[in-house]
Amino acid sequence: MIGKLKGVVDSFGDDWMILDVHGVGYQVYCSSRTLQRLPKAGEAATLAIETMVREDMIRLYGFSNDIEREWFRLLMTVQGVGAKVALAVLSVLDPGQLATAIAMRDLTAISRAPGVGKRVAERIATELKDKAPAFADADPSVIRVAVDVAEARVSGPVAEAVSALVNLGYAQLQAAAAVQAAAKSIGSEATTTQLIRQGLKELAR
Repeated sequence: MIGKLKGVVDSFGDDWMILDVHGVGYQVYCSSRTLQRLPKAGEAATLAIETMVREDMIRLYGFSNDIEREWFRLLMTVQGVGAKVALAVLSVLDPGQLATAIAMRDLTAISRAPGVGKRVAERIATELKDKAPAFADADPSVIRVAVDVAEARVSGPVAEAVSALVNLGYAQLQAAAAVQAAAKSIGSEATTTQLIRQGLKELAR
């Protein structure tokens, strides 16, 4: 199986590119995000490759790095997600953003990908939730706080402060990060009001 290709960019299509490797042109399907990162025709490029073999075809999928390819593989394990949908998701969200969206159960963000409805987004969030934190952009501890508050698994000043900031229009993850920073700054005896005030200061930085 082909796992990596290094060659010269030959040409581009809507969702593919041709990579010339020593005179052989490989057609490689990519997310729009990966295509945008590639150099122009005539310049060298390297892609991590996922090879898919079926009875009637062999198709290559290309990625900027191994992490993006790993997320492609993970997405393909979800019921109802094929290669086209997986590439669509990776076109809208990079691996860190996708991991954060899954960890936060942000179905709206996942549903931005063409062909991904609420039901499929929910499957992605549910089936990959245990794998997401390791790849997420955000601090895993912040994600845990945000998820616990969103699912009403915790109570007290921290939860109340996060909910208050969310009601003011801040994203759940933003609010959780601000309140967590505020709690570290003030201490364990911080009141809800203190956390909200300090959290707003953190958000204003």
